Amino acid sequence: MKNVRQVSAILNPPAPHMVGDGFRVHNFFPSGYKLNMSPFYMLDYNAKIEFSARNEPRGVGVHPHRGFETVTIAYHGAVAHHDSAGNSGIIYPGDLQWMTAASGILHKEYHEKKFSKEGGLFQMVQLWVNLPAKDKMSKPKYQGVAQGDIQKFVLPENGGAVEVIAGNYHSTKGSVSTFTPIEMYNARLNKGSKADFNFPANFNTGFVIIEGNVKINGAETAKTDQFIHFKNEGENIELEALENSVILILSGEPIDEPITAYGPFLMNKPEEIQQALADYNEGKFGYLE
Repeated sequence: MKNVRQVSAILNPPAPHMVGDGFRVHNFFPSGYKLNMSPFYMLDYNAKIEFSARNEPRGVGVHPHRGFETVTIAYHGAVAHHDSAGNSGIIYPGDLQWMTAASGILHKEYHEKKFSKEGGLFQMVQLWVNLPAKDKMSKPKYQGVAQGDIQKFVLPENGGAVEVIAGNYHSTKGSVSTFTPIEMYNARLNKGSKADFNFPANFNTGFVIIEGNVKINGAETAKTDQFIHFKNEGENIELEALENSVILILSGEPIDEPITAYGPFLMNKPEEIQQALADYNEGKFGYLE
């Protein structure tokens, strides 16, 4: 294979912390590791954990966002969402929700009622995807996508499938619209199968091993819960599944703009953070119980 993109690092999950009482996450970036992953600003990974049954659903209460998008992908368990734009939904294993906070929104996320009452295995990923300055104050929107509606590229010889959430994989186009060029897939590979990926060298690229054990470019290996960060050199990556594996593929064109982050706000300038706080305190993000 020519023009191979080499691995920069294979990273173990940082120590976990709780978000609310419903999400036990490992923050791979920006807190856990300092990585070039723009337009992806944050990656919280809720590795597999067993939640006990409870009548009152665990989760995160009402909170604001402005200036970016949140992407939540379910692998085990179920999460319900409500926001101040009137959107609501439940995601089950294989589903995802892509919420564009943009000019400002309130939302809450919590374990779906039936899952909460029964308890069980829980595994999720949440990403914060930055927006370019010209789109930060656009209208909020919500894209909920069930696994059955995600376009899939079926690999030959019973090798599995690549679910194309966003972008384009071998002419299979993603189900989600994005503001900047983003490639996001769930690669579900059967043992012994291989899949190739090609991204422009300037795209920041990283893979999360959700399940399994893989060999990268015929050399290094990575296992469940690890994050593979790639160099910005070369374009071609080959994965080989050493056992049945699920890999979250992330690659995107960096947004070359300054970032000022404060709590749930991701803007370009400090004065925009001050305006976000003022607008939130004045009730301009809407209302949500």
